[in-house]
Amino acid sequence: MSLRQIASFVRERRRARGLNQQELAELAGVGQRFVSELERAKATVRLSSVDQVLSVFGKELALADRGNES
Repeated sequence: MSLRQIASFVRERRRARGLNQQELAELAGVGQRFVSELERAKATVRLSSVDQVLSVFGKELALADRGNES
């Protein structure tokens, strides 16, 4: 999953739950600025903080096989 896909996922799930960025930030234990940067797919976001936000939606970052490696 790319950072853009994660950004879209977070934005869509946040809106579906009726949360603003500040509310999501408080639930995840991160700052509102971080949520804003994550939703804009800013390349410098911390992965540990991304994982905190994803945990609000019952998800986590993980390695997955693409199926094309020998």
